[in-house]
Amino acid sequence: MYQLQVENMSCGHCVGAVTKAVQAVDAAAKVEIDLATKSVRIDSGAPLAPIQAAIADAGYPVTSAA
Repeated sequence: MYQLQVENMSCGHCVGAVTKAVQAVDAAAKVEIDLATKSVRIDSGAPLAPIQAAIADAGYPVTSAA
């Protein structure tokens, strides 16, 4: 389980774009996004680095990860 802070998310389209980016790396990943806090919880067996890169490539900078 990863907990990320992701900037530039503000609407349903953003949620879809971030979810799609994560699932391009791991199709089975479960993604929960809270727009109010800009937090993204990801349940995935994939390494964190390619997930962060996919989110950033979609236009949403990852500012922290745990």
